Amino acid sequence: GDPFEEKKVMECCLELLGEGLLVSLQDLGAAGLTSSSAEMAAAGGVGLDLDVALVPKRNPDLEPFEVMVSESQERMLAIVEPGRVDHVLEICAKWETGGTVIGSVTEGGRVRIFDGPELVGDIPVGLLVDDCPLYDLAPADPGEWIYGNSRTLETDDPTEILLSLLASPTIASKRWAFEQYDSIVQSRTVRRPEESDPAILRIAETGTGIAVAIDGNGRRVACDPYTGTIEGVLECAANLACAGAEPLGLTNCLNFGNPEKPTVSWQLDRSTRGLADACETLGVPVVGGNVSLYNETERGPIYPTPVVGMVGEIPDPSISAGVALSDGDLIGVVGGFAPALAGSELAKQRGELGPGLPTADIDACVATIAAVRDAVREGALSVAHDVSDGGLACALAECAIAGEIGIEVDLGPLIDERGRAGEVWLFGEGSGGFVVAGDAARVKALITTGGGAVVGRAGGGALTIVAGEARVATTASDAGAAWHSLGERM
Repeated sequence: GDPFEEKKVMECCLELLGEGLLVSLQDLGAAGLTSSSAEMAAAGGVGLDLDVALVPKRNPDLEPFEVMVSESQERMLAIVEPGRVDHVLEICAKWETGGTVIGSVTEGGRVRIFDGPELVGDIPVGLLVDDCPLYDLAPADPGEWIYGNSRTLETDDPTEILLSLLASPTIASKRWAFEQYDSIVQSRTVRRPEESDPAILRIAETGTGIAVAIDGNGRRVACDPYTGTIEGVLECAANLACAGAEPLGLTNCLNFGNPEKPTVSWQLDRSTRGLADACETLGVPVVGGNVSLYNETERGPIYPTPVVGMVGEIPDPSISAGVALSDGDLIGVVGGFAPALAGSELAKQRGELGPGLPTADIDACVATIAAVRDAVREGALSVAHDVSDGGLACALAECAIAGEIGIEVDLGPLIDERGRAGEVWLFGEGSGGFVVAGDAARVKALITTGGGAVVGRAGGGALTIVAGEARVATTASDAGAAWHSLGERM
């Protein structure tokens, strides 16, 4: 896809809709013209005649069926009253999007496909939409780990583990990728990439802002499709909270293997149930999405990977928390975070992945997310960063790296309160935890209401984290070198 072409199409469509020139409009998503035309005809209770010979094509040798199922980007299908077609095409020409009449609305409830004068397809609309054949699936929990394991980490030293996790593709900086794009186009960007958990954009027309987050963790969904998907939704909401944003809506892309197989069917069923339950608890509508199925090789299916995108509203985008710690910052951990090594990045590197994750307490996580969001909106926090891949040690290190400053942290208060081994507190994963910093009195107040503990301060160049019997001792510089190393290895 071409983002600049897509932007022109978007603006063109907004103008057409604003002037009331369209009867209906739909994007050419999965199955291209076939799905978009059939869905529009079904919604209107009409039929359609389409001529594939009139459809603009990059390759003139495409067969009619290829034109009908092509999922070409930056294209929309519009229904227009005949008397308004010329005006619509004028606006399309102004935006340089192109525009072509390819058919007409008919009576009779059938979609007929022509290639010039030749009729090449004729089918009732219903058979392509609500009356289409259904799969009879038989979901079945495999009861075992089906993906294999590969041990890539041999050390038990906490410092070496942290550096290995920071360098892993899942956790490491993606600067090599995002620097290839203009992150400040149109000057709406409030915080640049890696300065905050979500992207933050100013909406000048309203004086407000929006935050955008995208998350998905196939590894954890493979361990538990239901809980892993819930975690993905909660992480998106947590990322938005770090900018003071309240979720407005969610979209998704569900990437799975062959759903005709019992294991993948079970994964898809459990994952979508988790998505629905998390969204219902958060009060967030699913406004769109798509699926990518049958992703398999001779070695089996891919990890089940639902990718979630969420947008939230910020009343005042000038008030938002970042990731970078500053000298003297009081560091706190907020929320009922209960880490576990099951399904973690450390378990992956040790070759110990298997089925099962601890159950996520959705209600408690949602309450913590709301508390952090309110604190950010009040200007109480300068730093808010959710605990995610790599656990608490990686979250703390990322804040130190962003601020180019050391930290002195002791997780003893959390261990005393909630138990668990030091290594689990350093590298265990789960939902509901945030690293925060800011005004000392207000950080302590947030911890009092939301749970957690003050764990240290920022300063100097050493990066030290003590967790019971386990101790990380490195520097912010060395941690940063590991975290920034992915681009050199690409």
